[in-house]
Amino acid sequence: MAWSNIVNHLPAGTQTAVSTIRSFRGLAARHSGLLMFLVLLQSPVMRARVPILAAEALHRPFETPLLLSSFLPAPALPILDSDELLPIPPSWRPSYIPLFETALADPSNYDQRATVDAQGNPVPNYELLVVLHETVGSADSALALFQNYHPNDADQVSYHAIIRRNGTIVYIVPKNLRAFGAGNSAFITTSGQVETVQTNPNLASSVNNFAYHISLESPSDGFNYDLNHSGYTELQYQSLAWLIDDLGVSETRVTTHAIVDRGGERSDPRSFDRDRFLRLLRAYSGQSAPSAPATPVLNQS
Repeated sequence: MAWSNIVNHLPAGTQTAVSTIRSFRGLAARHSGLLMFLVLLQSPVMRARVPILAAEALHRPFETPLLLSSFLPAPALPILDSDELLPIPPSWRPSYIPLFETALADPSNYDQRATVDAQGNPVPNYELLVVLHETVGSADSALALFQNYHPNDADQVSYHAIIRRNGTIVYIVPKNLRAFGAGNSAFITTSGQVETVQTNPNLASSVNNFAYHISLESPSDGFNYDLNHSGYTELQYQSLAWLIDDLGVSETRVTTHAIVDRGGERSDPRSFDRDRFLRLLRAYSGQSAPSAPATPVLNQS
C-alpha cells in the first residue's frame, strides 16, 4: 500500500503527528542545506562562483534545482603523456588547444618572401618547410632580441613562433613573411633534391624563403651550449604537434636547424624526442605509432 494511503487510514491524531513530522523534516532539510551553503560561501572558490551562477540563473527555469556542485569549478582534465595516447582509434583527433600570445618582431628582422633570387632568377615554388629550433635562453630574452632594431643584414634574426615551457604559442612573424631563422642552410628532400634560395648577394643561400621557423623554449639547464639538457615539456610537444597540423605541413617537411645547417655549427633543438613528437603529430591523421618511416623524417644523411 502506498505511504499516502497508509497515512489516510491512520487515526486523526496520528495523521496530524505524521504531517507535523513531515513538515519539520522538510524544514530541517532546507535549513541544513542553507546552513551548508552559508558555510561554504566563505571559501574563495564559492565566492568566485556566485556572480557566474547568478548570471546563469537568469537563463534557467525557476523550477530547476540549484545544486551545490553548480558553485564548484569543473575538474581540470589531465594532459596524458604521449605514451598513454596509444592505441588511437582511426576517427580520433586530439582536442588539445594551446594558449596564444602575439609579440611581433621589429620589421628589420623579417621581410617579404622573395619571388626572385639574388641573381634575378625566379624562385622555385618549394613547399613550406618547418624548421625546429630552441631558444638556448628564456623565451622572453629571445623576444627582446627580435624586437630590437637591427640595421645590419648579418644581425637580423627572428622565428615565426616560439613555444613557451607551458605550451603557449607566441606568434612573432606572420606565416606569409620571411623570418630570418637560419643562415647558411639547405634542405635535402626524400628524393635527394637540394632546396635553398639566395635572396641577398652578400649572404649565403638559406631555407628562410620557404621555411616556417618554430623555436622551443629551452629548459634552464639548457641555457648553455652543452650537447644535451633535460628536454622539453609535454605541453611543448602538444603545442608543436597542434601548430604543425594547423600549418598543414606533412611530417616529411619537418626538419631541424641542426639538419639544414651547412656550417656544422648548429645542434638545435638539443634533446628533442622525435618519437614523442611524431606520436602526437600522427594522432591528428589517425595514425597510431611512430614506426620507422619509409622516408627520413627529422633526419637526413
